[in-house]
Amino acid sequence: MAAAQALSQAWTHRGWLAWLLWPISLLYSLAVALRRWFYKAGIFKTHSVAVPVIVVGNVVAGGAGKTPVVMAIVKHLQARGWQVGVVSRGYGRHISDAGQDCREVLPDSPVAEVGDEPALIRQACAAPVFVASKRAEAASALLHKHPQTQVIVSDDGLQHHALHRDIEICVFDDRGIGNGFLLPAGPLREPWPRVVNLVLHSGKTPAFSGGFSAQRALANYALRSDGSRLALAELRGKPLAAVAAIAQPEQFFSMLRDQGLTLAHTEALPDHYTFNSWLRLSDVALSLICTEKDAVKLWRTHPEALAVPLLALLPPAFVAALEDALKKPAPSGARLP
Repeated sequence: MAAAQALSQAWTHRGWLAWLLWPISLLYSLAVALRRWFYKAGIFKTHSVAVPVIVVGNVVAGGAGKTPVVMAIVKHLQARGWQVGVVSRGYGRHISDAGQDCREVLPDSPVAEVGDEPALIRQACAAPVFVASKRAEAASALLHKHPQTQVIVSDDGLQHHALHRDIEICVFDDRGIGNGFLLPAGPLREPWPRVVNLVLHSGKTPAFSGGFSAQRALANYALRSDGSRLALAELRGKPLAAVAAIAQPEQFFSMLRDQGLTLAHTEALPDHYTFNSWLRLSDVALSLICTEKDAVKLWRTHPEALAVPLLALLPPAFVAALEDALKKPAPSGARLP
């Protein structure tokens, strides 16, 4: 944990540790460049599907608020009457005993087999969601099972060139590009700038000029395990125990406090933590509050937990640019109305 924190800190500036790791990052950069060239030269195959594909990803290691953006895009398109499907690798999941890598995420799918973020998207958006190590395989399976699908959104996968994409959206948070070095000397998965269709800043302030800015906000309610809602206003003045297993848990805690909630105890856990052996460290008399992503795992053993959704509020100009891009033909010639 201490080593991870030291590395994360080193990625913010070009200090001695970043320069020490810089030669290794040159090898990583070469590997990234060769891989891209193999796809461009046709040595590695890129697979197209019959509908437009939107990839929502980032170039910085760690969470940048991609999944709330994915859900916001899916819900917007659904509100416009479009049939939307989602594909994901399902980070942290394990393949079932039957060896089924590619699978549909269903309401009762074990989170351990599909991943917490795909389970959350399926729960929050009620859209078809497929996971597979190869997103191209997930996209094909989704269209086979749900042929009415008009557009596919890929949660992450900006560097997954095996799946052709029609629109690339790169999400940044307050970290921006950090010190500008590639892994492991810096946070970049690939060199930046690179060509993408849309850039979206999800932090409090844009990390750099250019692109659109989305507001990150908490919903004004918490969800119970039975799906009912509780207004956050009803929790004000009551001491709470907050737990978060996301990329930047302190941001969640800060947002709760900004809503006037009193956090008597906070517990930050690693991103994608399973909660399989988790025991409450706080007073059990305190109401337990968590993120919606954590709740899909936590409710199995702690159904009393209250989950507060994290929302991405997309600016109208971004939505308009996305819709304009979607009107262009997909590889098959299909396009949205």
